[in-house]
Amino acid sequence: MGQYIYAKQYYEQSLRLHQKIGSRRGEGYALNNLGVVYDKIQEYGTAQNFYEKSLLIFQEIGDRAGESIALNNLGALHNNRQEYPEAEYYYERSLAIAQEIGDRAGQGIALNNLGLVYQNLTNYDIAQEAYQESLGIFQKIGDKIGAINTLYNLGRLYDKKQNYNQASKYLFEAIQFIEELRPGLSDEQKISLFEKHVKTYEILQKVLVLKNRTDAALEVAERGRARAFVELLAQQVTNIEDRDLTVTPVDLIKIKEIAVEQNATIVQYSQIYDEFFVKNLNKWRESELYIWVIKPTGEIVFRRSNLKFLWQEENSFLAQLIAEGRCFNNYVCRRHIRVAQTGYGGTEVRSDGTIDFNQEATQQQRVTIAQPQQREWEQLHQLLIEPISDLLPTDPEERVIFVPQASLFLVPFPALQDANGTYLIEKHTVLTAPSIQVLDLTRQQKLAQRERKDNLLIVGNPTMPSVGQPPQPLSPLPGAEEEAQEIAQLLKVTPLIGSQATESVVVEQMLSSRIIHLATHGSFDPNRGIGSWIALTPTSSDDGFLKAEEIFELDLNAELVVLSACDTGRGKITGDGVVGLSRSLISAGVPSVLVSLWKVDDAATAYLMREFYKNWLDGSDKAQALRQAMLLTMQQYPNPQNWAAFTLIGEAQ
Repeated sequence: MGQYIYAKQYYEQSLRLHQKIGSRRGEGYALNNLGVVYDKIQEYGTAQNFYEKSLLIFQEIGDRAGESIALNNLGALHNNRQEYPEAEYYYERSLAIAQEIGDRAGQGIALNNLGLVYQNLTNYDIAQEAYQESLGIFQKIGDKIGAINTLYNLGRLYDKKQNYNQASKYLFEAIQFIEELRPGLSDEQKISLFEKHVKTYEILQKVLVLKNRTDAALEVAERGRARAFVELLAQQVTNIEDRDLTVTPVDLIKIKEIAVEQNATIVQYSQIYDEFFVKNLNKWRESELYIWVIKPTGEIVFRRSNLKFLWQEENSFLAQLIAEGRCFNNYVCRRHIRVAQTGYGGTEVRSDGTIDFNQEATQQQRVTIAQPQQREWEQLHQLLIEPISDLLPTDPEERVIFVPQASLFLVPFPALQDANGTYLIEKHTVLTAPSIQVLDLTRQQKLAQRERKDNLLIVGNPTMPSVGQPPQPLSPLPGAEEEAQEIAQLLKVTPLIGSQATESVVVEQMLSSRIIHLATHGSFDPNRGIGSWIALTPTSSDDGFLKAEEIFELDLNAELVVLSACDTGRGKITGDGVVGLSRSLISAGVPSVLVSLWKVDDAATAYLMREFYKNWLDGSDKAQALRQAMLLTMQQYPNPQNWAAFTLIGEAQ
């Protein structure tokens, strides 16, 4: 289900085992499976080498089924390279063997793939015949995965033929089958399943917009995000732990109700990719940004923003623009940016997460620098805000809830600047959510919270655990200690400082606390989001790293958790949102989480947090308190790097 790193490791182990025991058949399948992994990550030369070795083994031992599979995969590889005559040759050979041995599933796969070749060659009528024959086979043998792939290809075919009614029909059918596969899967498996089929939801949105059914496209956009998260929250709210629990996606009526209940303007984004002819090859590229604004009255307005100019004129793309903006003028950060293609044709940008890089970047961020001219934040304002600026509230105290997607989760919306240099936070009260339905569930979560004692947990500068090889303790954070002391004084509690803040003690107190504030080191895991952690004091019974996967298992009853540490709002970006610390906390029962999007400065963070709690204690809601704290911090620390890192996720009240 798209977990290629783990798949590669297992297949390599399998290959060694089969070679050791002399199983030629097992060796052939292991080689073939490794070829699939390398094909998926677009290392085509390595993939072809594995496929050809696999094919030779199957031919030597007379395994006709294995031979058909290897030929099919060689066809897929050439199709991915857009070498269509070669792809057709291998698919035809695979089909002939599948027919010879009576392999119905193999026939369906080969026919579907031949349809794709004919479609790429614009032989649409022949492609349609191949798809229909393939779909008939999959439906007859009950192969849902095969049917999903063929229905998706039929939807794309009719989209290219501009027959949008037929396109939407097939794509809706594909989504129905996808969702029928979800019950019984783990959270991680559900996320992986969606990642594999994200294009289906995306192309259906595009088709519906072309039919001028923008409200229906919003329903699909919402249906295609944070579904696993929604089901986790539903289990938490209903107190029913059941993998088979399914939650009906929200329809237009419910979306309007949620906006009214939140008494906020909701802004939902959806990135749309399409195929373009680039340097004589068909490439998936960013096309548009769909934007829906749902007002507190329930009125829905649709707008769009062109993204094509980024790669056509500026040799860039949205994720890169965001990554460069987040680096501010930190050239260490910019130097460590890595650009990669996702499995669905999109793009993602990662920074090197090594300890050396983190320490180097942190040291550079401590240097006093003049406020930079942030071209990226102005350009992002043009793309994300200007198309809808007339729809946003004029009262700065009224809330605007942004529902991002993909790399937009990394955007510090308060720091976006208009042409006059005015920051968004100066005009609006801002918070975020993974989806509209998640907002409904966090509200239910808050309303359903148990009566609790007024316990408050404030942690600052634990005795740090060690990381790396050889192990080195994380650097102490005297600024975090001072922050915790000041907030504890405001809240009239005693903080846990230094060696008092052991992982076991902190976790025990988290279970009964109304407010949890952790000022320490944090780190995110971009490959395995649930491996993200918060640093606490280690003991003989624990390592001092409170991981997202451990938080996920807790039963929390807190009104608010503040993770005053670096990168606590980050994690693995998926179609289900950001898998990391914030998701685990909300899943564990916390309706409001305040987290950071980058490495934060000690002094500026301490100032911002103190002002946040002052404003909240004075009667502002959490979102308003954060806005006021940002505006005050901005006066003392003008660089948005120092005041715009934190984002409130979930409930403002």
